[in-house]
Amino acid sequence: MATKFAHAYIKGIDSMPRKTSIVASLARDRYVADAIVILENTPRRAAKPVRKAIESAKANLLNSGASIDPKTIRVARISVTAGTRIRRYVPASRGRALPFEKVSSNIFVEVAGEEKAKKAEAKKAGEKKEDK
Repeated sequence: MATKFAHAYIKGIDSMPRKTSIVASLARDRYVADAIVILENTPRRAAKPVRKAIESAKANLLNSGASIDPKTIRVARISVTAGTRIRRYVPASRGRALPFEKVSSNIFVEVAGEEKAKKAEAKKAGEKKEDK
């Protein structure tokens, strides 16, 4: 039984990286099923993109061709980095314009899962134990 990895990288989330990172830390080092339940019940705007990134990484792992046991899928790594910054201006008094930046976030999620044991391998393992 080998460990397989898959990842998802979501770019351009309209949320500050610090706020998104707080939500991402709720799902760090958890089983994917537990992380999804936690994020569905988290009243933060950044919870939805983080949940979608985790679900996307899970789907990538399950569709990779290896037979993965869905119960063993864990969030191996999750990180939030700053994305692109868009410069905008807000009107101020006396005809002035004050600049500000709209910052976006990038979310990287890596999940790990154990391969299902094949029936032939399970039988061989059982026979070896009986021989000893």
